[in-house]
Amino acid sequence: MRTSKDWGHPCPNHECSHYKLMNRGNVSAISTYLTNSGKRRIFCCKVCGRQFSETRETVFFDLRTPEEKVMMALKMLLVRVDLAGICFVLGTTEETVLEWLRRAAHQAQKINDHLLRELPVTQVQLDEMWNFIGRQHSAQSEPRGESGDSSEDGRQWIWISYAPEFRLMLAAFVGSRTLQSACTLIQMTAAVVKGVPAFFSDGLRSYLPALVAAYHQTREFARTGKRGRPRKPVREPHPDLVYAQIVKVKEGGRLKHLHERIVCGGERLTQLGFSISTSLIERLNLTLRHALAPLVRKSWSFCKDREQMRRRVVFFQAYYNFARPHLSLCTKLPRREQVKAGIIRPKWKQRTPGMAAGLTNHVWTFRELLTAKFEPIHFQSISG
Repeated sequence: MRTSKDWGHPCPNHECSHYKLMNRGNVSAISTYLTNSGKRRIFCCKVCGRQFSETRETVFFDLRTPEEKVMMALKMLLVRVDLAGICFVLGTTEETVLEWLRRAAHQAQKINDHLLRELPVTQVQLDEMWNFIGRQHSAQSEPRGESGDSSEDGRQWIWISYAPEFRLMLAAFVGSRTLQSACTLIQMTAAVVKGVPAFFSDGLRSYLPALVAAYHQTREFARTGKRGRPRKPVREPHPDLVYAQIVKVKEGGRLKHLHERIVCGGERLTQLGFSISTSLIERLNLTLRHALAPLVRKSWSFCKDREQMRRRVVFFQAYYNFARPHLSLCTKLPRREQVKAGIIRPKWKQRTPGMAAGLTNHVWTFRELLTAKFEPIHFQSISG
């Protein structure tokens, strides 16, 4: 018989001593109620007496729309279907679909915050992908056409950090092509990785000061005893910081050749034996452009609001890491685990980037992606 400690639902009462704690034996199912998606349970906390639905703090909470319809709309957002097409097929309004996207992005952000931390990553590839919001050139754009930090329209780039060994998206950010955006991406990446990995990027100049701002040591100078002000402390790159670039040389809009540039940490790069490459994150850019309709070139499905683009990218990041099997991560099944009955006998086990990084032990279903619940970080251990 199933016991109360196996329900996996936390108490939502802020004043309860078991607030947001899971599998403590304080939650029990007391009844069910009928919805458009079938029966749903009502739980009760034995400590505070608070009653709550099983869909509490999920994407489906307090929605009258069938859950299958909501999941269909969110799946279509991830397979390059534009907003107008989704509304035409499902018979909904754009405001409704955008509200479902807001909920899904909030859920995806919780997943990223709880699972993407202290990752044993040895190398990180950095890149930025061109996009525009509302119009191709902002009214406050610079002479070269780039949007400033204060602009929310015009050219807005998708900044991504990627762990090639796990095929894992570490961080994603939508912003203008400025130093501030590069610093934001590096800070988001440094918050989820352990130690100082090796970084590889294209020839953009903003990455070096952003990396030094996140990984540095302060060098102080002793007083000389002479007249005048003492010398100010100087920031220096961290001794373990490795950063190299792949510089593209183009002529007439066509790529002529590539050359490598080691910016810092050349000796450590030789010891680690890594090859300087950004090919895998470039391939991820292609996956993004084939998955999200606003990133398709020469399309009318571009986003009119930067926040909507950020929500799509965050939602895709969680889906890519935990619910989308990656072909290059498959492992061969032992012979005894291969199915003997039937015509098709699978020989490979599908794995997601989250499984390769040890963050989970199975491929998440789409419903699991929208309903996953977690304890607070200081109570949680990093396991499936």
